[in-house]
Amino acid sequence: MPVARAEAGVRTFPPGQSNPQVTEYHALTNIRGYDDKASWCSSFVNWVLDQVGIPGTGSALARSWLEWGEPLAAPVPGCIAVLSREDPGGWKGHVGFFVRTDAEYVYLWGGNQLDEVREHFYPLAAVLGYRWPSQGQSSRNRTV
Repeated sequence: MPVARAEAGVRTFPPGQSNPQVTEYHALTNIRGYDDKASWCSSFVNWVLDQVGIPGTGSALARSWLEWGEPLAAPVPGCIAVLSREDPGGWKGHVGFFVRTDAEYVYLWGGNQLDEVREHFYPLAAVLGYRWPSQGQSSRNRTV
């Protein structure tokens, strides 16, 4: 998680401005060129994985991660957690790197969490799945 944590504090800029770092996160997804006003949690995960040589989904949709890598029966630190947002059966979601859980919440490190890269918590009931790179996904260094 060192690469992900090194981005702590990257945040969206006020209206009329855009953080170029968030635009860089988008560059690896299907919304290349978008500014920081577009949802960027998935773009952040794609960018972090790219930094350590692991291919991501290439999609800005959080739920695209449900088809990536291998499913985990139980989370492990640093795995990718995919959450629903609003409607569990809908298309909206959130994605980040798993940190821990307690009785009520899952804690993630991710982008676009309260408009910045940081740790934040979400209801456990929102978790759709936990994912880990498959054996076929290469990496120079698996420490994200």
